[in-house]
Amino acid sequence: MKSTATMIHAEATIIDAASPLAEQPQYLELYKRGGVTAIAVEAGGFSNAGTTLRELGRWLKLLQARQDLLLVRKASDIREAKATGRLGVFFHFQGTEPIEDELDLVTAYKALGVGVIQLTYNLKNRVGDGCEERTDAGLSRFGLRLIRRMNESQVIIDCSHTGTCTTQEAIDASAHPVIISHAGASAIHSSPRNITDQQIKSIAARGGVVGAAGFPGFVSVSSRPSLQDYIRHIDHIVQQAGIDHVGLGLDYFAGQYPFASLEDFHSDYPTTTEKGTWSITGYPPPPYYYPAGIETPDLLCNLTDGLLKRGYSADDVRKIIGANWLRVFGQVWGE
Repeated sequence: MKSTATMIHAEATIIDAASPLAEQPQYLELYKRGGVTAIAVEAGGFSNAGTTLRELGRWLKLLQARQDLLLVRKASDIREAKATGRLGVFFHFQGTEPIEDELDLVTAYKALGVGVIQLTYNLKNRVGDGCEERTDAGLSRFGLRLIRRMNESQVIIDCSHTGTCTTQEAIDASAHPVIISHAGASAIHSSPRNITDQQIKSIAARGGVVGAAGFPGFVSVSSRPSLQDYIRHIDHIVQQAGIDHVGLGLDYFAGQYPFASLEDFHSDYPTTTEKGTWSITGYPPPPYYYPAGIETPDLLCNLTDGLLKRGYSADDVRKIIGANWLRVFGQVWGE
């Protein structure tokens, strides 16, 4: 007999709003085995326009060739993916480098399936300050224009990795809900990448969602966090914002265990920290073990089980693992 968790997981719409692991298509099967309905695929989000367009072209070709995948442009596409047993894919930029200084590119990227754009990645850029920048300035003039164009183009504004002031000004300037696709709660674990209670409340007040990240450095002081360590972040977001404003932004990536070798762990980390993209404070040294029981995307039914055991109702679990994201997507992208 199937357990309650297995049945709820099987019928629910499950969305991971931060899925850098899926940038390498050989790992898509893990999301499918984990029952995931839709994922956010990074497609050249750290590169210039030319490189990004080539990467989007590669992905669009793959989506056309594979009957088990579906390009997501509207909320109804996610419902179709669920109904037909396919994995929905929408594109997500973790930074605004692909836009360069040309706002018309936002409209072009939207036409190609880019549904979410993150304003900064830790550091200062044309738009504003990142969360690990020395200063905490707000949006630039270009940033304010970008917010307007993203609203007009129905692209969701993501303030993950974004400075506190820049985040608040983006929320205030946007006509649509703003999200934080992947972060932890600073009140649970202090990290420059995690967010304050005020940020959580501000996102929720305008109808947005915060995705709880699984990257171990954001979850706990332990290098091997437990599932309960991860769920504590969900609990805290719910306490601050309500059950309708939390989702999953697990942030699985190819540099974690078991996908990266020990040699990879120790060769890539110094390069990233020396460039300043990651700080040692925000990103402790590898190896990276994701919360026990959900170490990889194929194990996500264990999260559903853990949430039920924590005391969440079946309806609340459905909201956390996907329905809250689906609501925001419908509001911004259209049903």
